[in-house]
Amino acid sequence: MRDQSSSAKDNQNPLQNLDQWEEDILTRYPDPKNINADKKEEQFRNYDETEKDSVKEFYRLNHTYQTYDFVKQKKAEYLKFDKQEMPIWSAFDFLNKLVDDSDPDTDLDQMQHLLQTSEAIRNDGHPDWMVLVGLIHDMGKVLCLFGEPQWAVVGDTFPVGCAYSDKIVYPEFFSQNPDYNHEIYQTKLGLYTQNCGLDHVDMSWGHDEYVYHMMKPYLPEPGLYMLRYHSFYSQHRENAYDHLMNEKDHEMFKWVNLFNPYDLYSKNPNQKSWAELEPYYKALVAKYLPATIKF
Repeated sequence: MRDQSSSAKDNQNPLQNLDQWEEDILTRYPDPKNINADKKEEQFRNYDETEKDSVKEFYRLNHTYQTYDFVKQKKAEYLKFDKQEMPIWSAFDFLNKLVDDSDPDTDLDQMQHLLQTSEAIRNDGHPDWMVLVGLIHDMGKVLCLFGEPQWAVVGDTFPVGCAYSDKIVYPEFFSQNPDYNHEIYQTKLGLYTQNCGLDHVDMSWGHDEYVYHMMKPYLPEPGLYMLRYHSFYSQHRENAYDHLMNEKDHEMFKWVNLFNPYDLYSKNPNQKSWAELEPYYKALVAKYLPATIKF
């Protein structure tokens, strides 16, 4: 018989795996500029309603508990980067335990997915720092290693401390959020000012925000925008938060929009072996990052 703590943990983690969230994105936002040219859009991610129900429950939890205070708490807890220090290759070893057993497109582990993303970017001739972004963009999922529930690791991201856009997936679940009836947080601008710039805006907590702050010392600004906002779909697909963005944000989001299709649509069964790719990626990581990273 399972103990109550195990059941409580499962209740916080309704997805079969973290990538089930991305599978739902592909259903919501099929991209006509699909990189994987040998496969039609409609062939991606075909799921039963029961699995979609788990995604819906995931967003109920996410929208209920991602409060402004929660975000501030997690930033204070994790942005000290005092949990562990390790090479990024050790972080990838952990991510490889998050194998996506239910993905109908591939049976590849997380590291292979990251390599497919980075290789697609590399093959299109983009700068090597962008190739590195492809390699590390999901590295923040190591938050699971520290006991964070799924709804605090993945999910579409959105600003907190201001009104929720109805362009966010399952906006009806925000009615359960303690911030929903806050007299300031639910005004259009909330704690912010018109076109203040996203750098002054607190985003919901997850792997995007975590890896962005982790990589701030090492990557150019366009790469940091890719990391921080690659799950901010209500903006780069729906333009829901133009009132918070400034001119710099709009310019930088060209890079975010460039990156996202590589993340979502670059799966390729003809991936080179790690033995072939290892020399390039070992050198790339050494070029930009120190031998160990603080997590």
